[in-house]
Amino acid sequence: MKANLSRSPWTQLAFLSLWPGLLLAGAPDSAVNLSACKNGWPSCDRSQLTLAGVTEVALAEHARNVRSCRNGAKSCEPSKLTEAEAIAVAVAQYDRNVSNCRDGISACERSRLTASDAREVALAERQRQISNCKDGIGRCDDSTLTGAQVAEVASGQRRRMVSDCKAGLGSCDHSSLTPLEVSEVTLEEHQRNVSKCSYGWDGCERSKLTEGEAAAVEAAVHRRNMSDCSDGRDTCDYSLLSRSEAYALAAAEHTRNHTACLSGRGYCDRSRLTPSEAAAILPPPRPIAQ
Repeated sequence: MKANLSRSPWTQLAFLSLWPGLLLAGAPDSAVNLSACKNGWPSCDRSQLTLAGVTEVALAEHARNVRSCRNGAKSCEPSKLTEAEAIAVAVAQYDRNVSNCRDGISACERSRLTASDAREVALAERQRQISNCKDGIGRCDDSTLTGAQVAEVASGQRRRMVSDCKAGLGSCDHSSLTPLEVSEVTLEEHQRNVSKCSYGWDGCERSKLTEGEAAAVEAAVHRRNMSDCSDGRDTCDYSLLSRSEAYALAAAEHTRNHTACLSGRGYCDRSRLTPSEAAAILPPPRPIAQ
């Protein structure tokens, strides 16, 4: 005789105990929905908000609109601002326009400037123009500069040219340098060449090294190559190793190989073991036949 589970009191009791959980699983998460509505996200379902939630969302929307207006965003709705907020927004927008004009940002409305602010902006523009001419950055219009400013710009351009020559930036016109500047630039070029040779960088001209520098560079190259070989880097050039260095590397590799064979970890070449080393190591296990 089959049992009727639908009429079993235990089955009905279990179903009733799960009923609240099933209801909650199907209902939207009120906290998540409230957050979505306060942030203005598309997933917001206003019909699920409580009366308190509606108030919270309205306050959040108002605060977001105030921020949008203060930042000059297109989403700003001025009609929703209070009188105090509208005044604060107007002040913030004016100050932002003055800052834009002073910094040379395109979003500058000169017609909104007061006479005093316009003079301050004009002074900032002139200083920026002088700086651009001196630093070789941006647009430079010499015709707008005074005689003193032209001299200041020329001095700045010369300092930049000498600095670029010393740093090896761009092409350097040695003929435009003073004898002292030529001496300084030549020294910097020589030191830069020594560094390139010492570190193995492109552009090294060994023919320009002194006898002592060439010896120091050779020693540096030798040390770097020995380090590369010791660490197993692909930049190792075995032909540069001395006999003692090659022997030391071979001994270190023999020790590594012996350790690998003993421990069963790492690359092991049993053919390179001595007879006594090989005898002390158990043969590898044979594969189990399938």
